[in-house]
Amino acid sequence: MSEENKDPGIPKARILKSQIQKSQPPGSKIPKTKIKICGLSRMEDIEAVNEACPDYCGFIINYPPSKRNISVDQLAELKKILRKEMKAVGVFVDAHAESVAKLLNEDLIDLAQLHGNEDETYIANLKKLTAKPLIKAVKVSTEEEVKKAFDTVADEVLLDHGKGTGKTFDWSILKAVPDHRYFLAGGLGTENIKEAIQIYHPAVIDLSSSVETDGKKDRKKILAAVKAVRDTGKTI
Repeated sequence: MSEENKDPGIPKARILKSQIQKSQPPGSKIPKTKIKICGLSRMEDIEAVNEACPDYCGFIINYPPSKRNISVDQLAELKKILRKEMKAVGVFVDAHAESVAKLLNEDLIDLAQLHGNEDETYIANLKKLTAKPLIKAVKVSTEEEVKKAFDTVADEVLLDHGKGTGKTFDWSILKAVPDHRYFLAGGLGTENIKEAIQIYHPAVIDLSSSVETDGKKDRKKILAAVKAVRDTGKTI
């Protein structure tokens, strides 16, 4: 153990932040973390995000097991009133690649997030059908799983505790990804957003259940979460 780690007067969070910053190439600048609000399904949800203006808005498409599921027709109606500067992310679970590509190529969504058992063959085939970005969601619990998650042809990687469980995982394993190229999901809310950004600097913070009340998106919680990400970004 280093002398720095032995000092009981140095908070653990500061030590972790220092260690991660040391892993950056000299002169590199960490981009500000962005925010994604996922699981939008009602007109009221769109009104709330239009006011808060997160960077990404997620829609769970044609996956009935989810209480936030919407149809393509519902997506089209919601997309009509979504502010243009926010990117619409379609969330899919083992959907037909052709169906996903169609929504991307018709500009109903800007990115596709793959949350099922889509393997590298599936992702490679989907990339042949569309030039739009693809996000692969991966369940991680060890550093080795984090490293392996980036062995993909997908454009982006989302690291989660269990693909929609709403629970955090041991964030210390994120030091295996020093260039901060990931979406971070699972158990994130206004109480721990600042810690996640200041210590680990994910590219995107991904929220869903933490900005809900009684299973419905809550305008005040969405506004607070977006403000927390923006305010934290100003202090780094």
